[in-house]
Amino acid sequence: MEMAAPSLVKAPSSARVDRGILAVGLAGFSAFLDLYATQSVLPLLASHFHASTLAVGATVSATTIAVALAAPVIGYLAEDFDRKRVIAGAALALSLPTFLAALATTLPQLIAFRFLQGVFMPAIFAVTIAYVGEEWSGGRVGKVMAGYVTGNIIGGVTGRVISGWAAARFGWQGSFLVLGCMNVVAASGLFAFLPAPRHQRDRAVGASFAGIFRHLRNGRLVAAYAVGFNVLFSIVATFTYINFYLAGPPFHLGTVALGSIFFVYLAGVVATPIAGRWLDRLGYRSVFVAAMAVAAGGVLFTLVPHLVVILVGLALCASAIFVCQSAAHSYVGAVSGAARSSAAGLYVSFYYMGGTVGGLAPALAWQIGGWSACVTFIVAVQLITIAIAFVFWRQRNNV
Repeated sequence: MEMAAPSLVKAPSSARVDRGILAVGLAGFSAFLDLYATQSVLPLLASHFHASTLAVGATVSATTIAVALAAPVIGYLAEDFDRKRVIAGAALALSLPTFLAALATTLPQLIAFRFLQGVFMPAIFAVTIAYVGEEWSGGRVGKVMAGYVTGNIIGGVTGRVISGWAAARFGWQGSFLVLGCMNVVAASGLFAFLPAPRHQRDRAVGASFAGIFRHLRNGRLVAAYAVGFNVLFSIVATFTYINFYLAGPPFHLGTVALGSIFFVYLAGVVATPIAGRWLDRLGYRSVFVAAMAVAAGGVLFTLVPHLVVILVGLALCASAIFVCQSAAHSYVGAVSGAARSSAAGLYVSFYYMGGTVGGLAPALAWQIGGWSACVTFIVAVQLITIAIAFVFWRQRNNV
């Protein structure tokens, strides 16, 4: 069993850690609040714009594609600026395309504003990972990073629920107005409560650019990027194609019931903070391998033709994947060394590329053998991910 690295610097005070967990959790919340928000209003958008399901689905994929494309660039540029100001400023800037989306009169305009939202999001995703790795490198990284992922979970669920609620009362435009106001409030909280950086960095953009190529030659980081790709692939593939399975016989679930399945994500709100303590005690690799094994077991549970068992399996899968996210985020921050923002930016890019592939690649498996073939495909990817982490997540500090 590998153990977490011994502290080489003075550990932050308990008060700072507690404040940091809440503030970093708020950053995670603001990052995911808008990301998948249109999922709950896709039928409404299809009706309003007289568009196909595939066309309105672009309001989701445009944002994730923008995140994948922008993350390395944002990570590179962010090396030259104060971490807190970048995170809080990006959360505030995110409100602009969100408000503009409410003014869209055509579907292409809405998609363009959703793409612009995705351009701003990596400045929260990537820089927060780098910020945590720097500010809590002396200890408790896992606990603070778990707070960030917990914020991701709550933000993702809240965005979907609030969007649907607001749209039902004020139209789909109202959902963007409400979300934009929430962006402003979250940004204000980050400016007020996110602890100021304690560590000064050499602000050399050229060194940051060189760091991107150095990261891609770092075997441990490349392994982390592969793991991140597979982590989001796993959960997107599972929660996309399970809908087709549950919509058919013998379940015949309707749209409302299928949408409610996402509430199993909230299991991660309980599991992730607990796992944060394990990350610091047992090491990132051990926790990741165990969590991914649980996720694979949860996916296998869904083969049992009983709805309650399937929901338990999905809850296990979701909560375990969120623990995997915490471990991977923490690991990237621990092994990236200099130019942490660019390292985290590359991770975010690979992560969201994995999500994009996860939404598309299992379609072939579905055509060949339905949900059983999808499960086989997903579990195979999860087992490969376990092998990558177990073999390559070795380092001098035994994290």
